[in-house]
Amino acid sequence: MTADTKSLRKTTLPAPRRYLPGDKLPQEELARILRVDHAGEYGARRIYEGQLAILGRSRVGPVIREMWEQEAKHLSYFEKALPERRVRPTLLHPVWHVAGFALGAATAMMGEKAAMACTVAVEEAIDEHYAAQSAALENDAEEQPLKEKIDEFRADELEHRDIGLAHHAEQAPAYTLLSGVIKAGSRAAIWLSQRV
Repeated sequence: MTADTKSLRKTTLPAPRRYLPGDKLPQEELARILRVDHAGEYGARRIYEGQLAILGRSRVGPVIREMWEQEAKHLSYFEKALPERRVRPTLLHPVWHVAGFALGAATAMMGEKAAMACTVAVEEAIDEHYAAQSAALENDAEEQPLKEKIDEFRADELEHRDIGLAHHAEQAPAYTLLSGVIKAGSRAAIWLSQRV
């Protein structure tokens, strides 16, 4: 059993909305998926930019930069998808611009392990979120390309989590508290970005 399989078993997912096979996902639900995923990828990119501002020249700088580049690719996909689907971005975009950078910079100032703890916490929250979206899109034949992208991006996020763990995230000061606060904040940001 791989580490990814173990983590998937531990993840408690909210029950996806049930649709009959062949049902098209309601337009508002699809808009929420695109809106929140765009916001999440933007926020993740800003977190890594905050970390790079502090740790860019450290030994973990190249690792953070590589994760930033993957997040930039994810963001690019959703930046194209929003206008194609006529979905507006979240109105909280300016908040995530500042909050993402601040979170990345603050955890980086606490040290490399704290920065990696931030990565682990955020990516675990995103994993739960993407898993629920993938399940919701399972029976929507028209949205299989979107589901495939979500699954691809989810695999990248799990890789980022594993990188954080390999860089001793769990040894960060007050790891349990830090991780819990960041996960709660990430979940709140997801909830808000879907709706606002």
